[in-house]
Amino acid sequence: MRMRRVVLALTAVLASGALGLSAPAQGAQPELVCQDLNLPVSLVGSAQTLYGRLCTPAGSRTVQVLVPGASYNSSYWDFPYTPETRSYRLAMNNAGYATLTIDRLGTGRSSRPASALLTSFTQATVVHQAIQALRTGTGTPQFDKVILGGHSVGSAIAMIEAGTYHDVDGVLITGLTHGVNALGAVPIVASLTPASLDPRFITKGYDLGYLTTVAGSRYADFHQPGLPVLGVDNTDEATKDAFAAGEVVDTVLLGAVLPYSRRITVPVMLAMGDDPAFCGLLAADCDTAESLYESEAPAYSPEAHLHTFVLHSYGHSLNLAPDAPVYHAAVVAWADDTVGR
Repeated sequence: MRMRRVVLALTAVLASGALGLSAPAQGAQPELVCQDLNLPVSLVGSAQTLYGRLCTPAGSRTVQVLVPGASYNSSYWDFPYTPETRSYRLAMNNAGYATLTIDRLGTGRSSRPASALLTSFTQATVVHQAIQALRTGTGTPQFDKVILGGHSVGSAIAMIEAGTYHDVDGVLITGLTHGVNALGAVPIVASLTPASLDPRFITKGYDLGYLTTVAGSRYADFHQPGLPVLGVDNTDEATKDAFAAGEVVDTVLLGAVLPYSRRITVPVMLAMGDDPAFCGLLAADCDTAESLYESEAPAYSPEAHLHTFVLHSYGHSLNLAPDAPVYHAAVVAWADDTVGR
């Protein structure tokens, strides 16, 4: 039955023109209102501002709060190159779900505190504050249900938030498993540099604890084994961001030492590509959805009803895949099943 729902959801995506095969009919998509939010939050007792872009289809009562990974900001979830294919935000809005795409503290249009204050755990406290604002309608429209989605480091933040505060109705984990493939991870670590030394960030006042990727490394780090696409590679480089080293340390520890995922008591979907860092040797078996489930289910509670999905065409950054709508449709089918719009 679940496979049938995925097929139906993908059919709907195709029909709406999300793959660029046809233009949507007049009025086919729900009316959409987008607004920029600057949410006041507290980080270790200091006042900060969390930026997010909230897009709400008419009648939506469920919002997806979307947390990007290291060296990404909110543009990961709303990728500006061929958005009809690669914008997760647009796909979810077209399916009737509201989205809040955020810039983690230290990135994008959010505050930039000292890097020493930023870990996945402290970032989770900030995301929790944003979720509470959405639930109460404090400075935002009010929503009945929340799905918390993460990518890579953002997935670690989502695990901590959901496992600590129990204030969401579903969790989407992407680009993260409970294990690290050193052969794939070491080249990524080697491609990092202090953000203050990167020409893109040299005037932005980053301290030495903020890192980013060296120019020209993002395809090998995040896209392989996907085929290179010049527009994707250039846009990913142009929209890259910085991150605090402590966020990555927490992310690794979550898998090896502190499996917060066992504390999550709402439905969880785990979506992976052929990820060089988190699949394979000493990491999860991402060959099939079934093998991924066998690898990862012990790290989740029975209440999570873990659902797994694998997109083999791409590596770490699933949203940038040429067939990302297949993954997006699978998420819609899972969210419809477990949470609702």
